[in-house]
Amino acid sequence: MSTFLTMISTPESLLHPAVEAGHTGQIPDPETTAHIAESVEKIEELSGERRYELLTEAFVGKHPDVAMQWLRDAGLLARLLPELDATVAFSQEGGRRHKDVWEHTKTVVLQAVPQPTVRWGAVLHDIGKVPTRRFVGEGKVTFHGHAEVGVRMFRRGPAKRICFPEPVRQRVEDLIRYHLRPGQYEEGWTDSAVRRFTLEIGDLMPELLALSRADVTSGRPGKRRRCLNMIAKLRDRIAALEVEDTKPKPLPAGLGTLLMIALKLPPGRHLAEIRDRLATLVEAGEIRGGEVANYYLEVIRARSLLDGVEIREPRASKKSTAGE
Repeated sequence: MSTFLTMISTPESLLHPAVEAGHTGQIPDPETTAHIAESVEKIEELSGERRYELLTEAFVGKHPDVAMQWLRDAGLLARLLPELDATVAFSQEGGRRHKDVWEHTKTVVLQAVPQPTVRWGAVLHDIGKVPTRRFVGEGKVTFHGHAEVGVRMFRRGPAKRICFPEPVRQRVEDLIRYHLRPGQYEEGWTDSAVRRFTLEIGDLMPELLALSRADVTSGRPGKRRRCLNMIAKLRDRIAALEVEDTKPKPLPAGLGTLLMIALKLPPGRHLAEIRDRLATLVEAGEIRGGEVANYYLEVIRARSLLDGVEIREPRASKKSTAGE
């Protein structure tokens, strides 16, 4: 008889093989797994906090896919995460049984960085596909709104059965909600669009990009390379804009009008030259950027920035004066 059989005496011990499988890739023998399956109802006695701790330990190991499959084979997945269990043999493409959500999910979890929030996001990111699947033609399937539906399912199910620490729970929920967004990026996005996206996602961005990379499971090398390359370009674009946004802010709008009024200057190219001199000082860190216009008026006076600037009257003014 397997030594595992004598160990299954408490609800917690039911999950020990999953933890072992996640770390080593080794699963109990069929006899032990069958015995656990017969005692699976005991898992209901395990606290939500302990469920989170043990499942997380299994999922952040080197072999999370093995742990997931063993949980399914032992009947524990149906008890703890029935929403995920429902994805087994659930086809993502018409007529292609091997292309099912369960197999895809295991691959995503395996490819994800071993961070609790990212791995849990990978485990649950596609649970909304089951109620949203629609066949729209031969070989064509849609899952419109599955991310939003997945969030509602997460709140009603996993988040109640498993006591996620509050910061983790919120981040996992947001990863489910936004997991499609990085894959929608196109190089035609404006800087403003990228900034809005970055602001919306906030400090979740590294985890979201990590999940997005893991979610690329195509067996076609060309498609996989293109998808990963686009996610990398989004990451680099975000980083470049963050660097740009840390630079001194540009001079305020309306500065030229103030200079004409306060310094009695006519319109003309000399105003642009004065602005260039101010901008050079801002970039050099000698004066502050992003101040009100009056600040720069005082800088001009204090530093004599008008010296050497050729101020010319507009041509229209000269003709008018000559005819008087």
